[in-house]
Amino acid sequence: MKKTVLTGADRAYTLPLLKEGRLGLITNHAATVKDMRQTYEYLHDEYELTAIFSPEHGLYGAAQAGARFTETDKDESTGTPVYSLYGGRTAPDDEMMDKVDILCFDMQDVGARFYTYLYTMTRSMKAAAAAGKPFVVFDRVNPIGLDKVEGEILDENNASFIGEYAVPHRYGLSIGEFAAYINETRGIGAELYVVPCSGIDRHTYFEDTDLQFIPPSPNMPTPDTAIVYPGTCIFEGVRNMSEGRGTTRPFEMIGAPYIDEFALCSYMNGLGLPGVVTRHVRFSPTFSKFAGELCRGIQIHVTDKRAFSPFEYGMYLFRYLYENYRLDINESTIRKNFGTSRILETTDLPALLCDCREKCAEFEKTTERYRLYL
Repeated sequence: MKKTVLTGADRAYTLPLLKEGRLGLITNHAATVKDMRQTYEYLHDEYELTAIFSPEHGLYGAAQAGARFTETDKDESTGTPVYSLYGGRTAPDDEMMDKVDILCFDMQDVGARFYTYLYTMTRSMKAAAAAGKPFVVFDRVNPIGLDKVEGEILDENNASFIGEYAVPHRYGLSIGEFAAYINETRGIGAELYVVPCSGIDRHTYFEDTDLQFIPPSPNMPTPDTAIVYPGTCIFEGVRNMSEGRGTTRPFEMIGAPYIDEFALCSYMNGLGLPGVVTRHVRFSPTFSKFAGELCRGIQIHVTDKRAFSPFEYGMYLFRYLYENYRLDINESTIRKNFGTSRILETTDLPALLCDCREKCAEFEKTTERYRLYL
């Protein structure tokens, strides 16, 4: 039976502050309230919404990853001015902050360190703090749950817009909890309000809820994609390996024209990793790497999302391909994505994974005090 869940935006009425001034909202198409109105439409109808700010992919989610774009001057449904926070500007500037009294954030995150919406939020929180204005986060369900923390802790010497803070691949926090953690531990000092969800706990995954999943970005079409993403996003740093972009199963299918898909599939299944089976496939991306070419590889089928470790699966997959094929590695991207260069240097992957587990356990203890859900 599905859990009845209200998101932070559904529960905006619980925060009287929102009636006290002009609102600016950082959001996109995937942020809706229960009746499927966009959150910006809801705030326009019920409050004084004077500005909308959009992240990577734009307000309507139409731009591909990394694409530069210019938003229209106004949203057609509400007439509210829209400002892009991707490209040359990643947070509201002083002139924009003058147009609002309270800066709000409502976006669907996916629980992985390298998803840029996190840093749109934290940079905007800094802008609100600098302007002396409240910052409100309408919390949402982390689609891959809050019960697991895994991955490499980012070395902040590798900080970028796909990872600014020393957190693991899968950080086990809601976006509101993440905001509270960063606000306090990094001394941002924003006047932060988090409007929590109702009806969830730390073991709630998106499919457990009655919420409608709207792809938060063009290559995140389903909750299944979000589950594998912390492990297979590393292939964005391999120039001659498709991570499935240009197919209907991005990040679930990995391959290239030169791969022996049968040997790869046999190896991955032979590891006996819990909660997953691997199938050999052939696919032809319509865009991105190897567009129009036949790729040979594997598809990941998660059979038990609570037992499955996307990080460990992804690292075994990466090291097998790294050791058996001539991968064209973009080392800078790998360091930013993985967090360090250790995945390229290791001669003992099980030992590396063990070390990651120990550090993640320490991170989990550090973040316990910011939890909103049991």
